[in-house]
Parts: sequence; C-alpha cells; structure tokens
Amino acid sequence: MERRKVDILCVQETRWKGSKARSIGAGFKLFYYGVDSKRNGVGVVLKEEFVRNVLEVKRVSDRVMSLKLEIEGVMLNVVNGYAPQVGCELEEKERFWSELDEVMESIPTGERVVIGADFNGHVGEGNRGDEEVMGKFGVMERNLGGQMVVDFAKRTDLAVVNTYFQKREEHRVTYMSGGRRTQVDYILCRRGNLKEISNCKVVVGESVARQHRMVVCRMTLMVCKKKRSEIEKKTKWWKLKKEECCEEFRQKLRQALGGQVLLPDDWETTAEVIRETGRKVLDVSSGRRKEDKETWWWNEEVQDSIQRKRLAKKKWDMDRTEENRQEYKELQCRVKREVSKAKQKAYDELYTRLDTREGEKDLYRLARQMDRDGKDVQQVRG
Repeated sequence: MERRKVDILCVQETRWKGSKARSIGAGFKLFYYGVDSKRNGVGVVLKEEFVRNVLEVKRVSDRVMSLKLEIEGVMLNVVNGYAPQVGCELEEKERFWSELDEVMESIPTGERVVIGADFNGHVGEGNRGDEEVMGKFGVMERNLGGQMVVDFAKRTDLAVVNTYFQKREEHRVTYMSGGRRTQVDYILCRRGNLKEISNCKVVVGESVARQHRMVVCRMTLMVCKKKRSEIEKKTKWWKLKKEECCEEFRQKLRQALGGQVLLPDDWETTAEVIRETGRKVLDVSSGRRKEDKETWWWNEEVQDSIQRKRLAKKKWDMDRTEENRQEYKELQCRVKREVSKAKQKAYDELYTRLDTREGEKDLYRLARQMDRDGKDVQQVRG
C-alpha cells in the first residue's frame, strides 16, 4: 500500500476470527471481522492519516462490513463485500445480497459510497442495455453472478467502475487460476460521483494473493477547503529530568528574571518568562501525535527477503512455469521464517531489558499502543 500510494484497501478471505482492529505496521491499521478461522472474513485497511477520521464501523457478517469516514467535511462510506462462490447454497447467496442492500439503505443519499468487493461473478464485456451502470470494458461473458452484480448496481444507483476504463486485458483480469483469466473483483461508486474517479486498473506483479490481483482506482473527493486549525506545540518539560538541562534552565531563568527568584507582584509576567525560557532551552514538540509503529522488530534481512519475494511473484506472473512457481513458494516460506525470527529476537531483547527503567517504558508504550490499536474510533467528533 505504501509503495503503490494506496490509502484505503478492502481485503477478503482474511480467515481471522474476531471483531477487532489492529496496527499492521508502517502506520496502517486493519479493521476486520471473521467468525471462522478457516473460511471467509473481511477487512478494511486504512492509511495512518485516515485512521482518526473513522466515525463508525459496521461489522454485518464475515462477508460484509463498512466504515464511515469524515474527510474534509465529506462523509465517505467504504463497503467491503465477499460474495459466495458458485458452488455455495442459494440461501447463502441471497443472505449476502440482502446484507449488502441493508448497508446501502442505511447510508444517507448525500454521502459518498465506495464498494470494494470480490463478487465472484463476471459482468462481461459490453454494456448493451446496462449503459447506466457499467462501461464496455469487462472480461469474458456475463454469468449469473455477474448479472446479480449488475442488478444490485441498478437498484442502488451505483456504477461498476472497472468497466469504464479502457485497459489492456492484462490490466482488467483480476483472477488467474490454471488457464482461467477472468474478472471477479470490482469497485463500485455512486453514479453521480463517477466523475471523481480518474483511473481504475489491475496492478500487475504484486504478491497480494495467490490467485487474485489488486484492483486500484484513483478518486479525488470534491470538498470545500477548510481553514486548518492551529497545532498546539508543547514545551518538552520532561527534559528537566536530565541534570544538564535542569541546570541550564535554572541559569537562563535566573538571568531572565534579573537575578530575582520570584516576582510575586506580577505573577502573570513571571509565568510567561518561565514559559518562554522553557521554550528556548527545552525546545517544543511538533504538535503532532506520535504514532508507535508495530514494525519495531523490522530489520534489513526481512526487508531484503520481502523484496526478493515481490520480484519472484512478478516473474511468476509474467511466465507461469513450474520453476518460477517453486522459486516464489520457497521465498514465501523464507519470509515467514525470517519475520518470525525477527519478532522473537526483538521480544527477547525486550524481556532482557525489563529490569531496567527503559525496558519498563518500552513495555508500557507497547501496551498503550495495543490498546489504542484495538479501538475502532479513536476520537469522538461533536
């Protein structure tokens, strides 16, 4: 996400049991829901700057969830869906579409909607008779699952974004398995907001999932510019714990007060002199909230292995030979081992420092971060 400059990502088939939120490193946060660790599960990943914009999280089922964000005064609803596969029971399919309909009904008409979903259906090439909800640039022929996507778009006044952008087939195919190359993953938005999307395509060469490929779109929200609020910068008074800082502050303050210890007749002036001296000697913070990254265990070996795995995935996508597949699988296993070793080493080092003051601080910092990461909404807006 960081490399491709993706701000919001919908993921399906997470297979994580639970209803939580957690940091996944580099400032990104995953909101997820799943009831079975062996099947289904959905999640939405947000870039750091959008995490504090979350107003509401709705976990409907292990196939449907939504997030409401406020961005520069604009309400944006991100909906994630994972439709049942072809072989699933009709009842399960009907339940999925019913849940998606209910989510759409709960969203006010004036709010933006973006749906990122694995619909397990082909809307097909061409759009005769369906021009109001899709373009001409699908893949293959429409099947029953694809018809359900088109019907859903019609009754909710949405547009199937992928199909409006003319791309080479390589940048339209979202699913590859054996000799099959098709399109089952889609991005939808309100028809009236289609003009805010300038591009949509499949990203080739990313090791996101074994058979699926990431679909990305560029959306620019039309918002009214608001005046930025002043960021409060705070004096680093904690530096007074250091003897050298404390002594320098004492001397500078004495000079500023003209050699007097206190000026009781003009306390406001004295307080301002103390504050100004603190700002000069101790410095001030940037005013931004410090984020503790979960990748504190990260090292160069892990980074190098991930880069090699990424290149191997790209090579396999370009030339799907058994040799290339085997190379990619081996690198996948190596990355998992090295990540596990790096985490274990970092925890071992933390445990050895627990008897020290710095070790206690690290532990409390991690505990606070884990508690903060587990919360959906980090601030309440009036």
